[in-house]
Amino acid sequence: MTGVDVLVVGAGLAGLHTATLLAQGGHDVLLVERRPSLTGAIRTTGIFVRKTLDDFPLPAECLGPPIRRVVLYPPGLRRPVTLVSDRDEYRVGDMAPLYVAAARAAADAGVRIALGTRYAGRRDDAFLLAGPDGPTRVRARFVVGADGARSKVARDLALDRNDHLLIGAEEVFEVSGHERPPTFHCVLDPSLAPGYLAWVVNDGRHAHVGVAGYAHRFPGGMRSALERFGTSAPGLPVAERPHDVERRGGPIPVGGLLRRIGCAGGLLVGDAAGAVSPLTAGGLDPCLRLSELAADVLHDALRAGRPDALAHYDGAVLRARFRGRLLLRRGLAQVRTPAVAAAAFGVLRTPPGRAAARRILFGDRSFPVPR
Repeated sequence: MTGVDVLVVGAGLAGLHTATLLAQGGHDVLLVERRPSLTGAIRTTGIFVRKTLDDFPLPAECLGPPIRRVVLYPPGLRRPVTLVSDRDEYRVGDMAPLYVAAARAAADAGVRIALGTRYAGRRDDAFLLAGPDGPTRVRARFVVGADGARSKVARDLALDRNDHLLIGAEEVFEVSGHERPPTFHCVLDPSLAPGYLAWVVNDGRHAHVGVAGYAHRFPGGMRSALERFGTSAPGLPVAERPHDVERRGGPIPVGGLLRRIGCAGGLLVGDAAGAVSPLTAGGLDPCLRLSELAADVLHDALRAGRPDALAHYDGAVLRARFRGRLLLRRGLAQVRTPAVAAAAFGVLRTPPGRAAARRILFGDRSFPVPR
C-alpha cells in the first residue's frame, strides 16, 4: 500500500495548481486523473479574464489574441449592445497545451501523476484507485477533491455537493483572421439557452460556439439547440465552419461556493467546491485562487500535524461575498420566454444598464480569497 501526504483527485487547473503548490512546499503529493491523456475530454471554453492574466503566469504561447469587444444580443439578434474596453479584457486559452504545461510544472515540482487512474472511493483508512495495472490502495493524510461538479470525493468526505447546475455544449474550430477585432458575442435567448447564454468567441484564430442552460428546459434537447444556434451564430461566417470540430460539454455549477468544503480528512477545490461565478459561470479565476488558499491551509495542517487547521477553509465565509451574484442568477433563471428576454434586454440599452454590464464584463473584481 502506498502512503502519501496528499492525494489529489482530478487534473484540471484546480487540481494541478493545488498539487504543484503543495509539492513546492516539500510535501509528498500523488495526483490521479481518470483520463488517459490531459489533451482529451476538455470541458471548459477556456476564457481567462484580465485579473487572472495579471496575477497568474500562464504560458503566453497557449493564449489567443486579447479581446476587448463584447456584443450582447437579444432574441432575434436585432439591435445588439456593443461594449468596448480600453484594456485587454479576455484571452481564450488553448486548454490542451495549457493542461500539459501545468502537468509538466507539477511533475517538475515533484508531484507524482497517475493518468488513466480512477478514484474508486474510500474504505476504512485508505482510498481505492483503479488504474491500468489494476486496483490499488493509497493511504493519504489528506485528500483534495478536484474531480468536478459531481464530486465523488465530496460524497466520501460528507461535504456539500453541487445541486444547482447548468449544462453546456460547445464546438471549437480554427478560423482565419477577420478584419473585425476579436469579439465575444453573447445571445440572451431562452429558446436557445434557457437560464443562461448562447455564445460565440471569435479571436481570429479559433471560434468557440456554444450554448448552456438548465438541462430540463432545453426545447428539443441541448444538442438540437446548439445545432440551431450554429446555423445563424453572430460573428461567424457560415462559409468558415469546417468539418474538423472539437466538441466539448459538461455540467456547470452555478449555485455559488458551497458552504462546507473542508473537513479533517480533506477539502474541495474548483468545480467540486462550486467555485464558479453564479452569474457569468466563469470558473477559471476562482479555481486558481481557491487552489492557492487550499494549498496554504493544507501546508499549515501538514506542518503542524493538526487536521483541525482545515477548519480555516470555510466556504460559508467566502459565499457571503456572492449574495449579489446569486440574486442575479435567480433573476436570470426566471427569464423563460423570448418576449421576457427582449423586455429585459431593453434595460441594457439604457445608460445605467450599460454601466452595469460594463462593471460585470470589464470589472476588476476577482474571486475573494482571504489570507
